[in-house]
Amino acid sequence: MDSNRVDQIIDKYDGKAGALIQILLDIQRENHWLPQQILEKVSNRLAIPLSQVLRTATFHKTFRLVPEGNHKIHICNGTSCHVRGSQRVIDSVQNTLGINPGETSPDYRYSLETFTCLGCCSSGPAMVIDGENHENMTASKAEEVLKKLD
Repeated sequence: MDSNRVDQIIDKYDGKAGALIQILLDIQRENHWLPQQILEKVSNRLAIPLSQVLRTATFHKTFRLVPEGNHKIHICNGTSCHVRGSQRVIDSVQNTLGINPGETSPDYRYSLETFTCLGCCSSGPAMVIDGENHENMTASKAEEVLKKLD
């Protein structure tokens, strides 16, 4: 994301420090993550300490401080899915991709996240890849789905 676009987003909120969260959301919506240099620019433009910007960006799970992978994998680990074996699905995906929840693969192909509910309680364990629901998952089904990516 170029510096001018960051300025436009900040200007949209009149450069008000109180709009920090919305500014970060808008930047991330377009850029898909929040690089250090963008956080520094936001800090300078809003005249607030970088530490405050970083606290905000790290406190809210919505914000990503590392680039996301091309494929975004979300696995439900809520009560219903957990009881039905979601941890085995998570373990299988971790072993297959070599990353843990909250991480992105070194080649930026995959990002893995776990959530407490994806809204598929009656057909869990549930996994969503790039917005596509996969229900009644097992470890072996998860491996098959991952092999079909790209």
